[in-house]
Amino acid sequence: MSLAYSPSSHRSMSRLVLRLVSFVVFASLLYTDRFNGIETAGVAGRAVAGGPDRISRPWNGNQLFKREDTPTDVCKRWSHQTAVVKGTMYIYGGRSMVDSSQNDNTWNNDFLTLDLKSTWDISAPKFTGLPRPSGPPPVSNGYLWNSLESLYLYGGEYSDNPRKFPTAFTLWEYDIPSSSWKEHKNPRTSHGSNSNAGDQPVQRSAEGAGMTVLELGRGFYFGGHLDGYTTEGWDLSVPRVYLKSLIEFTFPGYKNDEVESLGDKTAGPEGVWRNITEGGLQESAGFTERADGVLVYVPGFGKEGIILGLAGGTNATFTQMNVIDVYDIATSTWYKQSTSGQAPKIRVNPCAVAASAADGSSTQVYLYAGQNLIPYGEQIQYDDMWILTIPSFTWIKVDTNGQSVPPARAGHTCNIWNSQIIVTGGYVGQDLSCDSPGVYIFDASELQWQTQYIALEGGNELNQQDSQKKDTKGLSGSYGYRVPKAVQKVIGGDDQGRATVTTPAMQATGGPIATGKPITYTVSNPDGSNNTGSAPPNAPGGPNVAAIAAGVVAGCLFVIAIYLGFCTYIYRRQLAVYKSHVAAVQRSSTGNKFGPFVPPHSSENISAGQASFLSESGSNIAAALGAGATQPGNRGSAGEYRPPSGPAGGKSSANSSTDDLLAGQEPTFLGVMLNPRRSLRVINKD
Repeated sequence: MSLAYSPSSHRSMSRLVLRLVSFVVFASLLYTDRFNGIETAGVAGRAVAGGPDRISRPWNGNQLFKREDTPTDVCKRWSHQTAVVKGTMYIYGGRSMVDSSQNDNTWNNDFLTLDLKSTWDISAPKFTGLPRPSGPPPVSNGYLWNSLESLYLYGGEYSDNPRKFPTAFTLWEYDIPSSSWKEHKNPRTSHGSNSNAGDQPVQRSAEGAGMTVLELGRGFYFGGHLDGYTTEGWDLSVPRVYLKSLIEFTFPGYKNDEVESLGDKTAGPEGVWRNITEGGLQESAGFTERADGVLVYVPGFGKEGIILGLAGGTNATFTQMNVIDVYDIATSTWYKQSTSGQAPKIRVNPCAVAASAADGSSTQVYLYAGQNLIPYGEQIQYDDMWILTIPSFTWIKVDTNGQSVPPARAGHTCNIWNSQIIVTGGYVGQDLSCDSPGVYIFDASELQWQTQYIALEGGNELNQQDSQKKDTKGLSGSYGYRVPKAVQKVIGGDDQGRATVTTPAMQATGGPIATGKPITYTVSNPDGSNNTGSAPPNAPGGPNVAAIAAGVVAGCLFVIAIYLGFCTYIYRRQLAVYKSHVAAVQRSSTGNKFGPFVPPHSSENISAGQASFLSESGSNIAAALGAGATQPGNRGSAGEYRPPSGPAGGKSSANSSTDDLLAGQEPTFLGVMLNPRRSLRVINKD
């Protein structure tokens, strides 16, 4: 059988072959590109299901793209956001320069990690560049909250050179296990304690102070500002608005008794927002709006711990640090607490972390660097390190003379892990062309800048002190921390804690500092015995309660001894005055000006002349001693000396005020003790 040629059949076969070849080529490219880190993107604004290489970005047709990893080597980096999760530091966005001549396009969405589970030199920190995401915006001066599984990017401002227009705020979540970004659109507030009415859109603030309380599953953001670089539709002719509100975000799966809509339930997959605007002193005139400050969490005192607000300001006013804003998390209320010691100068854009003593008896807040914007246009960056020790609330300036102190900076971040403070980036002014790689390490125990980050053996995923591992409230990052000697000199105790100063140096007037106390833990001594959050009776380095009590008693006894000695001196002087006056009276009657008159023992053997003499002399003595006084003379029927009358007794008080002060009585030691002023008048008049 012969087959006739058909053009239509040929064309159909050609199309079929072409389709088959196209499919094979496309499948091959897709497989190869996915293997090499290239993949198609999914629905715009959503996370793409897949492995750790996946990313999310707006989809435009069936394009293919290769993900772009973040460069780890930059000239300068500042105003970025960081968080530490299980020994890995995540760094997102901010501003950076690839060389010293760059003056625009500094905003970025860089995303990288720094390994804190291994040791490295600060000249070669272990950075790893992650894919730059297309969903989260390139912002600076926001904050990166974190749980143990996710990062949450809140706030921040858009570029001003070139000008970028902000979009409506959405919360971006980075799921760490799957390495994917997820968008939470149109977040709105819920009503709760001391908050606004609720059901209000959450605004994007920038240059505020952020922090995470991991065990509560909450992120906080205090103050900041709104303007044309943070808020969609804001006209740049409208001045910037500074804030003093406190934004609270409850992570999915966590409870919050202060939110009405939750009750006993946990937050859903979108989390829960609350805008706290009426928390105690927050409504007062003395509680000012501010930006560029810092927040620090301190466990204990209240049911859920406290938050300290430090530094910051506006374009007109700046926050002094001799009085600290204290927020009680459990009651959503702000208080103020005075500090002692020399306080740091006013500043904005510092960084701060906290470390806990092993027994929890003290918490040290480390405040580093920042800048002073006064006078305008002449800003000065600082390089100083300060400690605010809690609960004493005493400032201590760290002595770093002779150390390799990093260049002064502002807009940097601080994180603590293995009791070492990791300083990343920062604005260092125009005098330093580059600050690369821009990572510095400060040993919080030894108070030393060092050239190496040292990964310690042991420690749990929260990096808590060994004594605090069973309590999620123990401060993360404090593993291996020892209370510095400079702090021990102020609060007593030793390097494990055992602080003897357990209350503020300046008395608390209310709130959790007045009514609460630190959470304390049991720490083993070298000899195997245990101590729990207090100093032993003879703990070195601080005041001893028994010694203080003994000193007070000794001081009181010393004062009493001085007084008794004084009274003895006065008594002897007054007694001498008394005897002198008695002798003078006797001499005036007998003409004897030298020896004292000795009365007879009995009037029975007295002659008439002698009786007459005694009557006269007795009259004079009575005038000196006063009526009813015991004196040498005639004895009455009741056995008392009866002072006879006579012309000599008419001596008036006007002529002898000393006679009146003697009051006719021989002075007694008890009388002098009870009325020393009268006795002094006697001896001074004489």
